[in-house]
Amino acid sequence: MHIESPTRREVCLAILLLVSLLFVSRSRPDFDLPTSVQTGSSDKQASQNSSNVEQAAAPQPLRDRIRWGAGEIPQTKILAHVPGWSIFDKLYLLNGTLYLVSDEPSKIPARSLMISTGIPIENGPIEQAKQVPTDREMQIISRRDAKALFGLDAELIEGVSWLVNDDRQFVTHYYHWSAELFFGFWRAYSSLDPSITSEGNTTLPSPRRMIFIHIDADHWRDYALMNQWVLRSSFPSIGLEFSADWSERAETGRLFVFDRVVLADRSAAMHGFNYLRTQRTASEPFALPGSVNWWSTIRSNVIQASGLRGDIGQGTTSNPVITYVSRQEWGRRMLVQKDHEQLVAELYKLRDNYGYEVNVVSMDKLSRKEQFQLSARTTIMMGVHGNGLTSLVWMKPSPRSTVMEFFYPEGFAHDYEYTSRALGMVHYGFWNDKYFTSPDVPPVNYPKGFQGNEIPIDGAAVARLCLERLTLSEEADD
Repeated sequence: MHIESPTRREVCLAILLLVSLLFVSRSRPDFDLPTSVQTGSSDKQASQNSSNVEQAAAPQPLRDRIRWGAGEIPQTKILAHVPGWSIFDKLYLLNGTLYLVSDEPSKIPARSLMISTGIPIENGPIEQAKQVPTDREMQIISRRDAKALFGLDAELIEGVSWLVNDDRQFVTHYYHWSAELFFGFWRAYSSLDPSITSEGNTTLPSPRRMIFIHIDADHWRDYALMNQWVLRSSFPSIGLEFSADWSERAETGRLFVFDRVVLADRSAAMHGFNYLRTQRTASEPFALPGSVNWWSTIRSNVIQASGLRGDIGQGTTSNPVITYVSRQEWGRRMLVQKDHEQLVAELYKLRDNYGYEVNVVSMDKLSRKEQFQLSARTTIMMGVHGNGLTSLVWMKPSPRSTVMEFFYPEGFAHDYEYTSRALGMVHYGFWNDKYFTSPDVPPVNYPKGFQGNEIPIDGAAVARLCLERLTLSEEADD
């Protein structure tokens, strides 16, 4: 078949089209580049951006290492410390042992104030002696000795790690998790940012991981499934490592170095002055500097995860919310039944006469979301000493925020009293018709009847104090 040659006109059109395409291509040097690396109008800017693209695309090793070679090994820096709570930069880990590298060992706190053997805590001198740390748990060595032991480099564990050296003994309990371990971790860590705002905004990066040295993956949750809600809503991206992971790191025989780590040890905290006064391990970090809004970061995240605004809560002008956390169906540590009924009747009188919102609830009958939402809106929370009062940590502190705790007469424990004050709220303990508040609190005592089901309470006395707390705040506003 004969194919005719193109005419002169067709050749001219083809050449014109080719020239036009070349012109358009050269006039758009940023064509098909991501907007973040698009070039500017000058040749210099185009060259610089082209270099940036090449650098961004350059292959990088996946392993993060610190290499000192023939140079000096980085020393461990202690950013903050109180008994049981320590923040380190460049804390080393080899074969399951933690190493502090320092040429000034006299400036390092006593080892027993930082770490223990991590076994369950029992009373008595023999059991307490078992808690004393050895070289297996932690060593303090010079840079010279470290270089001889460590070699030339270390695998870097990037970001902030929270390291738990406790047994499962207390961790699997909502109060001890949220109002002690988590409470203490954040109070210690937040000391690095004394400017946290009332909205919870902070310059601190979220912890990358939480590591449990002695706890397996099946034994950190509580029976009410609150621990994981608090953790996941506070830090959605956090990773978890457990005892098996700790052992696996040790078995590699490699040296690891924590970029930054917050170390918590319950037994070590029990040597502290604040603990001896309150029996609360989380009280120790309050000796560190910090923002008055320190807890607002955690509270805001948890409350937002429940579906409410992070700043929801009671001020001094909105309608008060009274929440009575009942244990009457719990089977242990309950009010005398007729006293419970009188208390409910007196609270409903406040509702009818003053328009207050009154809630009588068994926390275990509410969903987790409902518990967080109700607690966030509550002005006055009350109930018999028990796990349900842990919800006070989600209340919003204000001049009239109050916690009322009912004890068997002559009985007292610091758990919720200290936690209330640590958040800037007022706590009252009740012995039937008598009540007390800080600084005039009785000594810790667990008399016969403390755990029983015949705890008396004068409902009228409770209602009078509720009215006093709420109307005093109104007068203060005036």
